[in-house]
Amino acid sequence: MPLVHKVCEFYKKIYLLSFKLSKRDRFGIYLKIENICLEIIDLSLIASFESRDNKFSFLNSTRIKIEVLKRFFRISHELKIINSKNYIALELDLQEISKMTNGWIKYLK
Repeated sequence: MPLVHKVCEFYKKIYLLSFKLSKRDRFGIYLKIENICLEIIDLSLIASFESRDNKFSFLNSTRIKIEVLKRFFRISHELKIINSKNYIALELDLQEISKMTNGWIKYLK
């Protein structure tokens, strides 16, 4: 369950960051970012409780959502919704989460 813990900690960071954003940004692209992160938590939790045979599909969906999330963060940075310092910190966390997910998938194969 280290992946679930890491994603939950990541969500806390983006949740706290949302208070610093304008209302337009918070309820636009950033709302989508939060929802995708919640979906990642959901999928990784489900994968952790599924049988070994059923984990792969949930982890693959998690991996796809992580890549989508990376793209949305890049767009947010390019639009100057989030500053470079926060972007770099969040991107490093996302890279670690992605590596953990891919490692879990490789372990199952």
